[in-house]
Amino acid sequence: MRCGKKKKGEAPSGFYLDFCLPIHNLFGMSKAVFFLSDAHLGAEEENKEKLKEERLVSLFERVREEGQTLYLVGDLFEFWFEYKNVIPKDHFTILTKLNQLVECGIRINYVVGNHDFWLGDFLPKHIGIPIFKQPVDVIHQGKRIFITHGDGLAKGDLGYKVLKKILRNKVNIFLYRQIPPDLSYPLAKFVAKGSRSQVQKHDTRYLEEYQNFAIAKIKQGFDAVVLAHTHVPVLHDFSEGVYLNLGDWFQHFTYARLWEGKFYLESYA
Repeated sequence: MRCGKKKKGEAPSGFYLDFCLPIHNLFGMSKAVFFLSDAHLGAEEENKEKLKEERLVSLFERVREEGQTLYLVGDLFEFWFEYKNVIPKDHFTILTKLNQLVECGIRINYVVGNHDFWLGDFLPKHIGIPIFKQPVDVIHQGKRIFITHGDGLAKGDLGYKVLKKILRNKVNIFLYRQIPPDLSYPLAKFVAKGSRSQVQKHDTRYLEEYQNFAIAKIKQGFDAVVLAHTHVPVLHDFSEGVYLNLGDWFQHFTYARLWEGKFYLESYA
Protein backbone atom coordinates (compact mmCIF):
# COMPACT_ATOMS: atom_id res chain seq x y z
CA MET A 1 0.00 0.00 0.00
CA ARG A 2 1.36 3.38 -0.95
CA CYS A 3 1.78 6.20 1.48
CA GLY A 4 -1.22 8.39 0.86
CA LYS A 5 0.05 11.77 1.99
CA LYS A 6 -1.80 14.78 0.64
CA LYS A 7 0.21 16.95 -1.70
CA LYS A 8 1.15 20.41 -0.56
CA GLY A 9 -1.60 22.90 -1.41
CA GLU A 10 -4.14 20.20 -2.22
CA ALA A 11 -7.60 20.89 -0.79
CA PRO A 12 -9.21 18.15 1.31
CA SER A 13 -12.05 16.30 -0.39
CA GLY A 14 -14.33 14.22 1.80
CA PHE A 15 -12.78 11.75 4.26
CA TYR A 16 -8.99 11.58 4.06
CA LEU A 17 -6.78 8.89 5.58
CA ASP A 18 -3.00 9.14 5.58
CA PHE A 19 -1.85 5.60 4.72
CA CYS A 20 1.53 6.35 6.30
CA LEU A 21 -0.14 6.62 9.69
CA PRO A 22 -0.04 3.18 11.38
CA ILE A 23 -3.53 2.00 12.20
CA HIS A 24 -2.70 1.45 15.88
CA ASN A 25 -1.80 5.15 16.11
CA LEU A 26 -5.37 6.04 15.20
CA PHE A 27 -6.49 4.43 18.45
CA GLY A 28 -3.54 5.46 20.65
CA MET A 29 -2.00 1.99 20.80
CA SER A 30 1.73 1.49 21.46
CA LYS A 31 4.21 0.85 18.64
CA ALA A 32 6.25 -2.31 18.16
CA VAL A 33 9.95 -2.79 17.44
CA PHE A 34 10.76 -5.49 14.86
CA PHE A 35 13.98 -7.48 14.36
CA LEU A 36 14.91 -9.50 11.26
CA SER A 37 18.09 -11.14 9.96
CA ASP A 38 19.61 -13.62 7.54
CA ALA A 39 17.26 -13.44 4.57
CA HIS A 40 20.21 -14.03 2.21
CA LEU A 41 18.22 -12.61 -0.69
CA GLY A 42 19.55 -13.82 -4.03
CA ALA A 43 20.99 -17.06 -2.68
CA GLU A 44 18.51 -19.62 -4.02
CA GLU A 45 16.59 -20.63 -7.12
CA GLU A 46 13.89 -18.36 -8.50
CA ASN A 47 10.81 -19.98 -6.91
CA LYS A 48 12.34 -19.89 -3.42
CA GLU A 49 13.47 -16.31 -3.88
CA LYS A 50 9.94 -15.35 -4.91
CA LEU A 51 8.54 -16.93 -1.74
CA LYS A 52 11.11 -15.14 0.43
CA GLU A 53 10.32 -11.83 -1.23
CA GLU A 54 6.52 -12.24 -0.95
CA ARG A 55 6.72 -13.07 2.74
CA LEU A 56 9.16 -10.24 3.35
CA VAL A 57 6.86 -7.73 1.66
CA SER A 58 4.03 -9.02 3.86
CA LEU A 59 6.16 -8.57 6.98
CA PHE A 60 7.11 -5.04 5.91
CA GLU A 61 3.41 -4.22 5.60
CA ARG A 62 2.90 -5.36 9.19
CA VAL A 63 5.86 -3.23 10.26
CA ARG A 64 4.26 -0.25 8.55
CA GLU A 65 0.95 -0.84 10.30
CA GLU A 66 2.20 -1.72 13.78
CA GLY A 67 5.81 -0.65 14.08
CA GLN A 68 8.00 2.27 14.96
CA THR A 69 11.44 0.74 14.36
CA LEU A 70 12.87 -2.13 12.32
CA TYR A 71 16.31 -3.62 12.94
CA LEU A 72 17.89 -5.55 10.07
CA VAL A 73 20.47 -7.56 11.98
CA GLY A 74 22.75 -8.54 9.11
CA ASP A 75 22.82 -10.63 5.95
CA LEU A 76 19.65 -9.29 4.34
CA PHE A 77 21.37 -10.00 1.02
CA GLU A 78 23.46 -12.99 0.07
CA PHE A 79 25.89 -10.59 -1.55
CA TRP A 80 25.94 -6.83 -1.88
CA PHE A 81 28.71 -4.85 -3.52
CA GLU A 82 28.47 -1.26 -4.66
CA TYR A 83 30.36 0.22 -7.55
CA LYS A 84 30.38 3.98 -7.96
CA ASN A 85 27.29 3.91 -10.18
CA VAL A 86 26.06 0.31 -9.92
CA ILE A 87 24.03 -1.64 -7.36
CA PRO A 88 22.42 -5.12 -7.67
CA LYS A 89 19.17 -4.93 -9.68
CA ASP A 90 17.73 -8.18 -8.29
CA HIS A 91 16.64 -6.52 -5.05
CA PHE A 92 14.66 -3.63 -6.54
CA THR A 93 11.33 -4.67 -4.97
CA ILE A 94 12.76 -5.00 -1.46
CA LEU A 95 14.70 -1.74 -1.74
CA THR A 96 11.51 0.01 -2.88
CA LYS A 97 9.57 -1.38 0.09
CA LEU A 98 12.29 -0.31 2.51
CA ASN A 99 12.24 3.17 1.01
CA GLN A 100 8.45 3.32 1.45
CA LEU A 101 8.77 2.34 5.11
CA VAL A 102 11.29 5.10 5.71
CA GLU A 103 9.04 7.61 3.94
CA CYS A 104 6.21 6.49 6.23
CA GLY A 105 8.32 7.36 9.28
CA ILE A 106 9.57 3.89 10.23
CA ARG A 107 13.13 4.07 11.51
CA ILE A 108 15.21 1.27 9.98
CA ASN A 109 18.67 0.39 11.29
CA TYR A 110 21.06 -2.00 9.57
CA VAL A 111 23.50 -3.89 11.82
CA VAL A 112 26.06 -5.53 9.53
CA GLY A 113 26.66 -9.28 9.28
CA ASN A 114 29.29 -11.48 7.67
CA HIS A 115 27.79 -10.98 4.18
CA ASP A 116 27.76 -7.19 4.55
CA PHE A 117 31.43 -6.27 4.33
CA TRP A 118 30.98 -4.18 1.21
CA LEU A 119 27.92 -2.11 2.00
CA GLY A 120 28.55 1.39 0.69
CA ASP A 121 26.58 4.60 1.05
CA PHE A 122 23.51 3.60 -0.99
CA LEU A 123 21.32 2.57 1.96
CA PRO A 124 22.08 5.56 4.20
CA LYS A 125 22.33 8.17 1.43
CA HIS A 126 19.52 7.15 -0.92
CA ILE A 127 17.08 5.29 1.34
CA GLY A 128 17.80 6.71 4.77
CA ILE A 129 18.92 3.53 6.54
CA PRO A 130 21.95 4.05 8.82
CA ILE A 131 24.54 1.28 8.88
CA PHE A 132 26.08 0.08 12.15
CA LYS A 133 29.36 -1.80 11.87
CA GLN A 134 29.64 -2.23 15.63
CA PRO A 135 27.18 -3.72 18.16
CA VAL A 136 24.24 -1.51 19.06
CA ASP A 137 23.37 -0.58 22.65
CA VAL A 138 19.86 0.90 22.64
CA ILE A 139 16.81 1.36 24.85
CA HIS A 140 13.27 0.61 23.64
CA GLN A 141 10.17 0.43 25.81
CA GLY A 142 12.30 0.66 28.93
CA LYS A 143 14.46 -2.29 27.90
CA ARG A 144 18.21 -1.94 27.39
CA ILE A 145 19.03 -4.10 24.35
CA PHE A 146 22.36 -5.32 22.96
CA ILE A 147 22.16 -6.05 19.22
CA THR A 148 24.83 -7.62 17.00
CA HIS A 149 24.85 -10.12 14.15
CA GLY A 150 27.09 -12.50 16.06
CA ASP A 151 29.67 -13.50 13.45
CA GLY A 152 33.07 -14.06 15.05
CA LEU A 153 31.69 -14.48 18.57
CA ALA A 154 32.65 -18.14 18.86
CA LYS A 155 36.15 -18.74 20.22
CA GLY A 156 36.89 -21.35 17.56
CA ASP A 157 35.97 -19.02 14.69
CA LEU A 158 39.56 -17.85 14.12
CA GLY A 159 39.54 -18.51 10.37
CA TYR A 160 36.59 -16.20 9.90
CA LYS A 161 38.20 -13.44 11.96
CA VAL A 162 41.19 -13.48 9.60
CA LEU A 163 38.94 -13.53 6.53
CA LYS A 164 36.99 -10.58 7.96
CA LYS A 165 40.11 -8.42 8.02
CA ILE A 166 41.01 -9.42 4.46
CA LEU A 167 37.54 -8.66 3.07
CA ARG A 168 37.34 -5.28 4.80
CA ASN A 169 40.77 -4.21 3.60
CA LYS A 170 40.39 -1.03 1.50
CA VAL A 171 43.04 -2.13 -1.00
CA ASN A 172 41.26 -5.43 -1.61
CA ILE A 173 37.94 -3.63 -2.05
CA PHE A 174 39.54 -1.27 -4.60
CA LEU A 175 41.01 -4.19 -6.54
CA TYR A 176 37.70 -6.05 -6.60
CA ARG A 177 35.99 -2.99 -8.04
CA GLN A 178 38.24 -3.29 -11.09
CA ILE A 179 36.39 -6.48 -12.04
CA PRO A 180 33.32 -5.78 -14.26
CA PRO A 181 30.01 -6.32 -12.40
CA ASP A 182 28.86 -9.09 -14.76
CA LEU A 183 31.87 -11.11 -13.62
CA SER A 184 32.23 -9.98 -10.01
CA TYR A 185 28.67 -10.72 -8.92
CA PRO A 186 28.50 -14.40 -9.98
CA LEU A 187 31.94 -14.96 -8.45
CA ALA A 188 30.98 -13.32 -5.17
CA LYS A 189 27.69 -15.24 -4.95
CA PHE A 190 29.60 -18.50 -5.37
CA VAL A 191 31.94 -17.58 -2.51
CA ALA A 192 29.06 -16.32 -0.36
CA LYS A 193 27.16 -19.57 -0.84
CA GLY A 194 30.15 -21.47 0.51
CA SER A 195 30.31 -19.16 3.51
CA ARG A 196 26.61 -19.69 4.28
CA SER A 197 27.02 -23.46 4.02
CA GLN A 198 29.86 -23.33 6.52
CA VAL A 199 27.67 -21.40 8.94
CA GLN A 200 24.91 -24.01 8.66
CA LYS A 201 27.33 -26.89 9.15
CA HIS A 202 29.56 -25.56 11.91
CA ASP A 203 28.00 -22.71 13.84
CA THR A 204 25.43 -25.01 15.45
CA ARG A 205 28.39 -26.33 17.46
CA TYR A 206 28.70 -22.90 19.00
CA LEU A 207 25.08 -22.44 20.11
CA GLU A 208 26.04 -22.81 23.77
CA GLU A 209 28.75 -20.17 23.31
CA TYR A 210 26.19 -17.75 21.89
CA GLN A 211 23.91 -18.35 24.85
CA ASN A 212 26.77 -17.88 27.31
CA PHE A 213 27.71 -14.64 25.54
CA ALA A 214 24.13 -13.43 25.95
CA ILE A 215 24.05 -14.39 29.64
CA ALA A 216 27.29 -12.46 30.22
CA LYS A 217 25.80 -9.37 28.55
CA ILE A 218 22.66 -9.68 30.67
CA LYS A 219 24.84 -9.77 33.78
CA GLN A 220 26.44 -6.53 32.55
CA GLY A 221 23.05 -4.84 32.79
CA PHE A 222 21.28 -5.54 29.49
CA ASP A 223 17.64 -6.56 29.61
CA ALA A 224 17.87 -8.35 26.26
CA VAL A 225 20.50 -9.61 23.81
CA VAL A 226 19.55 -9.98 20.14
CA LEU A 227 21.87 -12.10 17.97
CA ALA A 228 21.65 -13.78 14.56
CA HIS A 229 24.13 -15.63 12.26
CA THR A 230 23.48 -19.23 13.38
CA HIS A 231 20.15 -19.49 11.47
CA VAL A 232 18.74 -21.24 14.56
CA PRO A 233 15.82 -19.36 16.17
CA VAL A 234 16.09 -19.11 19.96
CA LEU A 235 14.11 -17.32 22.66
CA HIS A 236 15.28 -17.84 26.24
CA ASP A 237 13.62 -15.78 28.94
CA PHE A 238 15.97 -15.87 31.90
CA SER A 239 15.08 -14.36 35.26
CA GLU A 240 17.36 -11.35 34.63
CA GLY A 241 16.86 -10.88 30.89
CA VAL A 242 16.07 -12.29 27.45
CA TYR A 243 18.28 -13.96 24.84
CA LEU A 244 16.98 -13.90 21.27
CA ASN A 245 18.51 -15.43 18.17
CA LEU A 246 16.52 -14.37 15.13
CA GLY A 247 16.95 -17.56 13.08
CA ASP A 248 16.62 -16.93 9.32
CA TRP A 249 14.31 -15.92 6.49
CA PHE A 250 14.88 -18.82 4.09
CA GLN A 251 14.03 -21.90 6.15
CA HIS A 252 12.41 -20.89 9.44
CA PHE A 253 11.12 -17.45 8.31
CA THR A 254 11.43 -16.15 11.86
CA TYR A 255 11.61 -12.62 13.21
CA ALA A 256 11.22 -10.95 16.61
CA ARG A 257 8.88 -8.30 17.91
CA LEU A 258 9.06 -6.15 21.03
CA TRP A 259 5.63 -4.96 22.08
CA GLU A 260 4.61 -3.42 25.40
CA GLY A 261 7.95 -4.45 26.90
CA LYS A 262 7.73 -8.14 25.96
CA PHE A 263 9.72 -9.99 23.29
CA TYR A 264 8.05 -12.38 20.87
CA LEU A 265 9.76 -14.77 18.41
CA GLU A 266 7.36 -15.29 15.51
CA SER A 267 7.33 -17.12 12.18
CA TYR A 268 5.81 -16.74 8.72
CA ALA A 269 6.48 -20.40 7.87
